[in-house]
Amino acid sequence: MPVTVCIAEKPSVAQEIAKVIGATTRREGYFEGNDYRVTWTFGHFCTLYPPEDYRPDWKRWDMNSLPMLPDKFQTRIMDDPGVKKQFAIIQKLFSEADLIINCGDAGQEGELIQRWVLKETGYSGEVKRLWISSLTNEAIKEGFEKLQPAGEFDNLYYAGSSRAIGDWLLGMNASRIYTLKYGAGKQVLSIGRVQTPTLAMVVKRHEEIVNFKPEPYWELQTVYRETTFNATSGKFTVQEEGEQALQKIEGKDLFITKVEQKEGKEYAPRLFDLTSLQVYCNSKFSFTADATLKIAQRLYEKKVLTYPRVDTTFLPTDMYPKVPGILKGMQAYAKYTEPLLGKKLRKSTKVFNDKKITDHHAIVPTGEQLPLSADEQKVYDAVARRFIAVFYPDCDVAKTQVDAQVEGVDFVTRGKVIVKPGWRVLFDGDKASVPTDKDEDNVLPPFEEGEHGPHEPSFAEKTTKPPKYYTEATLLRAMETAGKQVEDEELRDLMKANGIGRPSTRASIIETLFRRKYAERQKKKVVPTPIGVQLINTISNELLKSAELTGQWEKQLRDIENGEYSAGRFIKNMKRMVDHLVFEVRTEKQAPIVPLSPTPTEKRPKSGGKATFGEACPKCKEGKVVKGKSSFGCLRFKEGCDFRIPFVFMDKKLTDKQVATLIQKGVSPKMKGFISEGEKVEGKIILSADGALSLETTAPPPTRTAATFNPEGNPTCPECGKGTIVKGKTAYGCTNWKNGCTFRMPFNT
Repeated sequence: MPVTVCIAEKPSVAQEIAKVIGATTRREGYFEGNDYRVTWTFGHFCTLYPPEDYRPDWKRWDMNSLPMLPDKFQTRIMDDPGVKKQFAIIQKLFSEADLIINCGDAGQEGELIQRWVLKETGYSGEVKRLWISSLTNEAIKEGFEKLQPAGEFDNLYYAGSSRAIGDWLLGMNASRIYTLKYGAGKQVLSIGRVQTPTLAMVVKRHEEIVNFKPEPYWELQTVYRETTFNATSGKFTVQEEGEQALQKIEGKDLFITKVEQKEGKEYAPRLFDLTSLQVYCNSKFSFTADATLKIAQRLYEKKVLTYPRVDTTFLPTDMYPKVPGILKGMQAYAKYTEPLLGKKLRKSTKVFNDKKITDHHAIVPTGEQLPLSADEQKVYDAVARRFIAVFYPDCDVAKTQVDAQVEGVDFVTRGKVIVKPGWRVLFDGDKASVPTDKDEDNVLPPFEEGEHGPHEPSFAEKTTKPPKYYTEATLLRAMETAGKQVEDEELRDLMKANGIGRPSTRASIIETLFRRKYAERQKKKVVPTPIGVQLINTISNELLKSAELTGQWEKQLRDIENGEYSAGRFIKNMKRMVDHLVFEVRTEKQAPIVPLSPTPTEKRPKSGGKATFGEACPKCKEGKVVKGKSSFGCLRFKEGCDFRIPFVFMDKKLTDKQVATLIQKGVSPKMKGFISEGEKVEGKIILSADGALSLETTAPPPTRTAATFNPEGNPTCPECGKGTIVKGKTAYGCTNWKNGCTFRMPFNT
């Protein structure tokens, strides 16, 4: 019988697919049954070559070796024991396969992850693509009935690989040239295609606030029949002019000159895309953007929400017949769904619009019900209520404007009354959940044209206010619109193509700024650190800092995805830009950046030193570490956490107690018996923040010098100021791990 191998992006997703297609027998690294074998990756298995794999002299951080512009970019399997073991299983399965079905996440990153694995295995047979937006049994069955040729997604892969190559070109070259030129041999300066313009927006806002000079202005108001009227002339910048108007109206009657009432309708809030969901959850629950994405991803894997990494707020028209079934399945919301069931549901173009659909549709419930955690319930509830609301009647409102006059000075007041709440019943008066305006609570008494009477005028001095610091919510919006302030939803939709970053990556970009100490959270505010401000002020090349120009790159990547732009042209232009940038920076003359003083870091929690392994996983912070057959690992491996400590490291068998200490403190006791380059060495095992292991030797082995990161002498760590930067397996890191320093800069920035 022909053998079909399915490859998913996570073990948990593979398990769901295997159940539906009848591959119910569990094997080492895959499921089997019904002529199917279902295996998995867990995130990225492959990476672009580091510089030294292209040319040995690129290993040394030397200004004369820049720019680094490989003729052809190559990938390799990541140097990780767990990855290599699973890849060997995948390679064996592929060698026996008649057909491969790519079941990776249905997006650009998912396509890239699986295509690189396919390439590394050397498989050259037939490949098909499973493309689904939810993990319900029905969606998986339907997806297998509509498998598509892999070639139809080539442009998606070209866009993903172009993005990775562009980030390599700019990140590697810009980070090296700025570190060598301005790091003063003491710190690594990280530059990124999206990271740096995002930081530039944060710094620009900070400097606008710091340099803001408040200016006085005056407002003229009056109260008539317990209602506040504002002078239509607006703010007075000259006090005397306002005082003259005040003197003119004091003691005179106010006359109502016009009462205008308009009946109107307000539409339900749009369905969520990822960015709007992150904005909402940050504003309402103070969830970070990264936390919201992780929760939404878990809800997707639990089958209760559709695919979350999306940038559209619309649904396709072919989903309309499925809506009654989804509503019927939402038993917890029966109070709101029952009035809709059995009736013809409204089909608004503000919800169903095929022209607004790209790879996926808006985030909506699937109709499945499962027990959820408190935070998961908050995110699910937000999505569920918006979904139900779009099928409810519009909200009927009466908007009123009352014009008045006193001795030729014009005044106005506005208000709004909810006549029929319509969709608003879903939100129970919760203003944080729905768009509002400042007039919403201003319920006016009845006024008649021509009426008049005494009033109480006031003249108050106020001062202009500086702009507000970004929150994660407003920073996400700024990234979506390349830094432009856009309130109108339709206009914002048009600008998404030129936003910086993708919905799925913006949260990680913000987290990168925090991790590298370029910005910090101050309650809800995102504030740049002194080193972040210095870095942006040192970069004279506007291209690196411009959100608008970076947004144009994003537009080109989207055009590659749509088959409207050449991947080769994009990479060629990036190489030309990097070449020019290196020349420009090499000839600049500016002062080096002064490193920050050491920043206190959070210490790992202590347990009793016993090998119980019941504490939080040091990588994902959510699972528990347990002892397996050949290694210690995280219980959340099904959710994608690949944290693992083998029983044997560098030919030395580790005891439970030694591993417990390593997990608790991030560093093992000093031990003997490690083998390096055929020689016995002693030292301490260092556990990095991403779960990687390295050995800090007491007496360096012969290869120590060759393995260290050495841009004209090891620079001092920018985070702790005490350790030095050395090269590990997948990243540059600090030798001061044992004291809690978490600095790390991946090879692929």
